[in-house]
Amino acid sequence: MLLPSRTLEQSLAGKPKERSLVGPLMDVTATALFPSLSESGGRVTGLRMPKDQPAWVLLDKSNMSGLAKQLEFLLQGIGSNQRGLDSSVTIDESNGPVHIVDGSLIGPSVHIEGPSYIAGEVRHGAYVRSHSWICRGAVVGHATEVKHSLLLPGAKAPHFNYVGDSILGRDVNLGAGCKLSNLRNDGREIRIHNLGIDTGLRKFGAILGEGVQIGCNAVCNPGTVLGQGCNVWPNVTVSGGHPSGSVLRE
Repeated sequence: MLLPSRTLEQSLAGKPKERSLVGPLMDVTATALFPSLSESGGRVTGLRMPKDQPAWVLLDKSNMSGLAKQLEFLLQGIGSNQRGLDSSVTIDESNGPVHIVDGSLIGPSVHIEGPSYIAGEVRHGAYVRSHSWICRGAVVGHATEVKHSLLLPGAKAPHFNYVGDSILGRDVNLGAGCKLSNLRNDGREIRIHNLGIDTGLRKFGAILGEGVQIGCNAVCNPGTVLGQGCNVWPNVTVSGGHPSGSVLRE
């Protein structure tokens, strides 16, 4: 869905507004950001991506098609599974099951809260909070915290990262110390200013299209959306939406 930003805002708000271009054209649908999911064999079992809607619909916990509801439904069917874990790994299922797919790699001293589904690798000392969906080939690294987020196959948050209310596409890599901030300091709903879009979400970190590379100690402010193949240099703070192939240096 490639729309002028004001037209997209109208579709989200459900009421007419003055038609004018507020920011650059950018396709913010899951189809554009995660094209491999629509290719043969690229789908993630049990996961449905929204069609013709902004990808951040997945981050709306009240939406029946959101990540949280889809994860809860999946876990109702398959239940919990934590076989063969190191004795130092701790699991909290007080709010829902934790299902770790057989063959997944879980390092020592990891703490995992349910409901969560893990099919990838979680390294030493990581903290996986509720409503986290970690796909095959994805990595949650040492001292990394993930909360209400989706890491698609091959996505990596490998060293000292914070990933809150975010979606990482295939083969995304976060440099050491990169943070995906999910809450404004004033607590207000998150707006993507350069696209002129009110998301309606109070907690929204980043949506990173396939192949995005982010340098060490970079920060994505709440509501950041990066198209496929974007490159963020180290120590840069990023805000807003940026189309595929953008290089963000400052």
